Amino acid sequence: MSRIKNTLAALAAQGKKGLIPFITAGDPNPEQTVEFMHALAKGGADVIELGVPFSDPMADGPVIQRSSERALARGVTLKRVLADVARFRETDDKTPVVLMGYANPIERMGAEAFAQAAKQAGVDGVLVVDYPPEESEAFSATMRASDIDPIFLLAPTSTDERIAAVGKIASGYVYYVSLTGVTGAANLDVSRIASKIPAIKSHVPLPVGVGFGIRDAQTARAVAEVADAVVIGSRLVQLLEEAPPETAAASLTSFIADIRTALDSAK
Repeated sequence: MSRIKNTLAALAAQGKKGLIPFITAGDPNPEQTVEFMHALAKGGADVIELGVPFSDPMADGPVIQRSSERALARGVTLKRVLADVARFRETDDKTPVVLMGYANPIERMGAEAFAQAAKQAGVDGVLVVDYPPEESEAFSATMRASDIDPIFLLAPTSTDERIAAVGKIASGYVYYVSLTGVTGAANLDVSRIASKIPAIKSHVPLPVGVGFGIRDAQTARAVAEVADAVVIGSRLVQLLEEAPPETAAASLTSFIADIRTALDSAK
């Protein structure tokens, strides 16, 4: 059983919901990435999604796009991200880490080489935004052979066929994009999320994490009442963009602790 599955199953057994924060590796300062990961865990993160910087992050809004640009300008590569995960693992062997990004850096390394390097670093899952599930059976098998969960996105526009295709090859959890558009968008409609979850559950025997548009404790709590986990990214990246370097980690811990409290009060 993977670290992700163990973690989310333990939360479900306690009647709790998962908290999955996202930050971009290397932003705003590559030397602080591991510090930020520990800050998230300290605040109550159950799984950490670590963004791999990419030059054309097509699913991401302007906040995360800027974070990728800053990280790339500072020389952050996929190999550097894996090294950061390995450093994190030196003192935290409990918190699952998911790499989230795009196909190009993985394909340049090669899927098998990436899987081996990711396993050695201590990566638990990988979400490749631009790998459609219908074309990802071989990739998913390669990841699972290295004990890495292949995680996929679903959206309000996902058909039953697409959901079923994800159900056949995904593991760990699935990430439901709560609205059409890019990360950081607004106008979150919790009732529409609630109406889609049963269709996903009918095809996918995994926890459902919901993200996009979640920016505060109130919204996180509302989403947690209909989902298994809450994913929050753009707001954290914006926080790091604005916070002084010397207080950034503490700000992350405080923000995540507030979200954790809100989730624990969800029905």
